[in-house]
Formats: sequence, structure tokens, C-alpha cells
Amino acid sequence: MTGTGTADGSGAVTATPAHGTRLGAAGGTAGSPDGVGIGLGASLTPVDAAAKAEGAFAYAADLWAEGLLWAAILRSPHPHARIVSIDTAQAAAMPGVRAVVTHEDVPGDAAHGRRVADRPAFARDLVRYHGEPIAAVAADHPDTARLAAAAIAVEYEPLEPLTDPEQSFTAEPLHPDGNLIRHIPLRYGDPDVTGEVVVEGLYRIGRQDPAPIGAEAALAVPCPDGGVEIYTASTDPHTDRDLAAACFGLPPEQVKLVVTGVPGALGDREDTGMQVPLGLLAMRTGCPVKIAATREESFLAHAHRHPTLLRYRHHADRSGKLLKVEAQILLDAGAYADTSSDALAAAVSFAAGPYVVPHAVVDGWAVRTNNPPSGHVRGEGAMQVCTAYEGQMDKLAAELGLEPADIRMRNVLATGDLLPTGQTVTCPAPVAELLHAVREAPLPPLPKDSPEADWLLPGGPEGAGEPGAVRRGVGYALGMVHMLGTEGADEVSTATVKVNGPVATVLCAAVETGQGFSTLARQIVQETLGIEEVHVASVDTDQPPAGAGARGRHTWVSGGAVERAAKMVRTQLLQPLAAKFGMSTELLTIADGKITSYDGVLSTTVAETLEGKELWATAQCRPHPTEPLDETGQGDAFVGLAFAAVRAVVDVDIELGSIRVVEMSVAQDVGRVLNPRQLHARIEAGVTQGVGAALSEHLRVAKGVVRRPDLTGYALPTSLDAPDIRIVKLIEERDVVAPFGAKAASAVPVVVSPAAVAGAVRAATGRPVVRLPIRPQAAVGAPPQ
Repeated sequence: MTGTGTADGSGAVTATPAHGTRLGAAGGTAGSPDGVGIGLGASLTPVDAAAKAEGAFAYAADLWAEGLLWAAILRSPHPHARIVSIDTAQAAAMPGVRAVVTHEDVPGDAAHGRRVADRPAFARDLVRYHGEPIAAVAADHPDTARLAAAAIAVEYEPLEPLTDPEQSFTAEPLHPDGNLIRHIPLRYGDPDVTGEVVVEGLYRIGRQDPAPIGAEAALAVPCPDGGVEIYTASTDPHTDRDLAAACFGLPPEQVKLVVTGVPGALGDREDTGMQVPLGLLAMRTGCPVKIAATREESFLAHAHRHPTLLRYRHHADRSGKLLKVEAQILLDAGAYADTSSDALAAAVSFAAGPYVVPHAVVDGWAVRTNNPPSGHVRGEGAMQVCTAYEGQMDKLAAELGLEPADIRMRNVLATGDLLPTGQTVTCPAPVAELLHAVREAPLPPLPKDSPEADWLLPGGPEGAGEPGAVRRGVGYALGMVHMLGTEGADEVSTATVKVNGPVATVLCAAVETGQGFSTLARQIVQETLGIEEVHVASVDTDQPPAGAGARGRHTWVSGGAVERAAKMVRTQLLQPLAAKFGMSTELLTIADGKITSYDGVLSTTVAETLEGKELWATAQCRPHPTEPLDETGQGDAFVGLAFAAVRAVVDVDIELGSIRVVEMSVAQDVGRVLNPRQLHARIEAGVTQGVGAALSEHLRVAKGVVRRPDLTGYALPTSLDAPDIRIVKLIEERDVVAPFGAKAASAVPVVVSPAAVAGAVRAATGRPVVRLPIRPQAAVGAPPQ
């Protein structure tokens, strides 16, 4: 397919930020950064790091093409309403308006969805959430497009919104598929067992937004063959391409999705609900059409973390050993299914946490409401249950007169133990060692009672109360996440490695979302082939699929494909030399840019051997299969697991309810450290996101309407809110089934950190903390020490 946008002569659309930098995607070229070496285990610097730090990196919002039109989407102001009529005549007649599209203009499938095709491209008869697309406009100026969208006359008949997920079971169906998306009844062991000590709890987890630094943006360019090219910061380009093509009524081959610079992704980016209207407008007008969402539109459109209600009952004996866990888990999916089934599977499977539990009775439901849409956000399902089961462990410790760390140590999971799903933990599970590491780490000093230390107190120098009202608390939490997809998902990725003289190029549709894949791919090729200069090509759907960038899958599956392709090229490189000297390629090694034989007879450089040669190979990586959970929640649903322990230290002003996180100590099961600097950055970012979920991040919704959808109303943690983060231990016990032995690193600190902060606030105040984010009123009124 050939685009019609302006380019360098090749037909490629460009981006022109103020610095004049051409749009870069996940690719790049770099040799060895100063002083850090190359290959696996080195802290290789991302090739785009300097450009991003200097503001010169071009993102999706910088896209440009000749003859560009601008799009705007009209969204519903109601969370639930019947659409009586839509009149686009006034908007279409406005000067500068080139096209208006509604549900009547969707030539293919009227609905789309990642797991279930239940979400309409445009609302037809009913509106099911605040912000649902109604129509879209293309015009010659962005302001004209917005004014025209506002001029579309829609007559609504407002309906009572269903906002309480507990009422979804008995309420009128919001969707032809009903309100229940999935129910998982997990039964493990003897359901009638009762412990000597029983504690109960009710927990609520709020609606965290991924809040990427850059809001959604995209450009659609019509093609001469009747197809369309879409340029956007997708994290799963082939899935997004297929969903859009189905709505366009086109074969996937006529829709090309090109991944542009991704400005942060903590979940699925670039909702298909924006790509479909954009493509329709481009094909209708015959012109490139661009959209750049405002922050308000971003909050309304993309998926959020599932708000969750959790009821728990833990049974234990007098020594503190767990006997049974009972739980009811209710996920609010919003109006459409999206990835709620996956999140529910993780929540139910990990409902007991990284502990040995002989018996379990867990029921989980994902239901539809008229609340904002929920979907994939880092640590989905696992984060919500971690806060609840760790709250239960603190309750058990208090009931039995044990230290919180002691009761955890008596129940920790280890390799060879069974999950409540019946799956054996075959991967390394050094949970006891992780807990021991954070427990033994030195505690931070107490702040001094002096004006110079006011900034160390909760609220800072202008917000702190009396220093005597400040209490310090220490909390512990353990948690786990799964890696890759679940329940039979086909986790395959394809990569090609090409070598032309001293330069290697990697082609793989794994999107660089900030997780470090493009740097890892360079390191793999450097390690395998001894080539210093490695390029990683930009991503588009002309390449074979690599899947979504989530749950460590690109480190495992895409990294594994790159390694296999590089090893195939290595064989091609070494075979002539091996044949010449009468030995197998296994007796030759590549290190420091040199090829040597085991006996020292052969010694030459990689550069000399590659001179004038072009080599390439393509390979796939597919991990061992998993299976769906059965009717009792049993099954080997996960490829691998990763674990972490976190100790949180907080100071709480018990008069004002203000909380300062002083320090977060982290011990993590990482399998193998592939890039120390990037690994530390990922862990620190995950902890900070977890602190935000614990203390401030909550998208407020009243009767289904999002309140203050901006970065003033939604309180992200800033650098001033970020605590000291100490990585006290990284356990490198390699997972033998994973390429390189490495594990996912980003999600597990997000999962565990909120529970640790909640435990620390409980310890400081003596009050139950059962809701995230923690409200100030939950931290006031503690008895003086």
C-alpha cells in the first residue's frame, strides 16, 4: 500500500515538531554508550533517550501530511440515554467542514472489541457511558471541526444510569448480551473447613487511570486501492488493524497501521473507537485526517483500572497457618467487556496471594454498568486482590498477636506448591527470601522536630500540623503477577535479523512502549553476533504480528524470537569457518567482536568475516501452551509468575489525615538482569504508580458522569510526592522455560506497593484501611502514642 502523505520521497508520513526531527517509532541505532559495554547485562542507553529528554522526539501528536484535515468526535454528555434523533445538517453546512459520519456510515461490522465485539463504533440507539462516540467531523481547521461537532443536534431521552455493580445482577440488561460478562467459581480443597481464627473484611479499589504523558493522537491517510493507512501510537497494532478493518468492511490487507512514537503506555493505548471514525473520515474525504485528543477526551475515551469490590474471609489455626480463603470479587467493567474476562481470571486465580492455602472458595464476577470503560491497566486483577488479601493478613496478625511480617513468613509460597487453581508453581518462587530482604533492610531515620525538617512532614511546610501529631508506620506486602497471556492465548511473536556487513537490523512488530524492548533487541544481537551497531526498524502491520506490549511478553516472546533469529544468523556466519577448519560451529565462540575456536587455532574478527556478506533469518517464539480455567476455576492458566515484596514506611498526621510516604523498600524476583539501569527505572516507575493508586489517583464519577476529567481533578503523583525507593535485593534465579531466564519487571511493583502503603497507614493509625485511594478521614483520630 502507498500513502499519500508528504514524505522523504518514499510516501511515508512525517512528523515535524519544533526541533524538526523526523518521526521515530520504536527503532533506532546505537553503539556502545560510554562506560557500560554492550550485550546482555550492560546498561545500554535507549537510542531515543536524549531526544526524549530534550523534547526533540516526535510523537503521534506531531504527525503531519500535505492537505491535512482535522477531526473531532462528538461524545455523549449522558451515561445512559436513548438516542431519539441525530441531525448533522447544520454541522455539514458549516464552512470548512468536509465530512460528517455517524453509525449510518459504518460499512462493515457495527461493533468491535478485543475479546467480545460488543462496542459500537458509534452509538446507534442507546448511549451506555459518558463520552461514548456519537458522530465525527472532518474540517480544514481543528477549531472548525470542534465547532461543527458541537453543532450536531442530538435528541436524547436520558435514562437512569446503572452505576452500582452490585445491582447489575437484577437490573434491566444494558446490552443484548446481558449484564454479566463472566463468572468464575473457584473451588479448591474442602469448602466446609473452618479455622480456629476467622477474620473478615470488605475492600474497595478505585478507578485508576493510566494517564499517559501524551494523550491519544492519530493520522489516517487514504490509499489509491480504497484502503487506508493509520498512523498512531498503538501498543497492539495487528489487533487494532483487524478491528478497524472489520468496521471498514475491508480485508485486513487493505488497512495498514503504522506505529508512531509512543508517549507512555501503562495499559492499552489508542482506543479503536478513535481509529475507526478517523479512517472513515479519511476514506470519505480522500484526504489525510488527523485527530489529537484533549486531556478531557483522553480521560473519557480510554480504559481504566477496574473498580473492584472485594469481600474476604480468612481462616487460620492458632499458630497462624492459613487453612482457607473465602472471597467474593466484583469487577466493574463499565458498559463493554473489553479485557474484563482476563482481569477477572487474574483476580480469582491470585485471590489468596503468594501463600500456601489448602482450601479456597472464591467467586468472581465482571459486570456491565454505565460507568466509564474498564480494561487493561498494568497489574489488572492482581493489584486489586493484593490490597485485600494483604489487609486480611494484617488482620490475622493483629488477632493472633503476631508481627505482620511473621504471619506472612509462616505461609509463603515456594516452587512446587499449588495455586488455588490447581496449577503447580514450576518457576522460581523465592517469596520467603524476598520478604526476608525487605524486613532486614535498615529503616529510615525519623525526621527531626525542627523548622528545617518541616518539608519532611506530611503536607509540607505550609500544610503540616503539629509535629507531635505525626505517627510513623511500617507496612509489608507480598504479591504476584502472571506473565504473558492466560487461558490458552496463543502467545507467538516473529522476528527477523538482517546483517549487512558491520550493521545489523532487527524487524519485529513488538512496540516500544517504554518497557525497553528496542534496547533489549539491540543487546541480544550484540551478544549473539558481536556486532556493535544494531538498528531496530519501525513497526507496522506489514510485519508479522508480535502481540500486545503487556505482562512482559515482549521480553519473553519477542526477545526470544530475536534471539532465535540471531542464532540462526550466527550459524550462517560461522558455518564456512567451521567447515574450513573441520569443526562444528558449537566449538566457535563470539566475544568482544572476535571469533575464536576452543583450541585457539582460529582467531578472527566478526567484521572481517562479515565483509561483503548479507545474512538474514526469521524465527518465531511460542511459549508452552496454557488452558482455560474450568467450571470450578481449575487449570494451568499461566505460563509464568513473578513475585515481589515491598516494605512501606509512612508518616501520618493523625489530626489532618495527610500522609507522606517516606520510603519504599523493594525486593523483586527478576529471573535475570538484562539491563540494570532500565530494570531499576521500571521498578521505580512501578512503585510510583502504586503509590499514586494508594494515595491520590481516582477518577471521580457521580451517577455515571466523570467529574473533572483533567490533570487538576485527577491527582497524579509528582516528583515531590515520589518517596525514596530502595531496591534492596534483585533475585536472579532464572526461569528455565523463559528466554534468557528473565521475568516481567514492571507490573509486580505496581501490584504490591498500594497494599504496603495501606498496611503502613494501618500500623501508624491503628485504624482499618479498606479503600484505595486512602481518604484523609481514614487516617485521622488515632489514639496518641
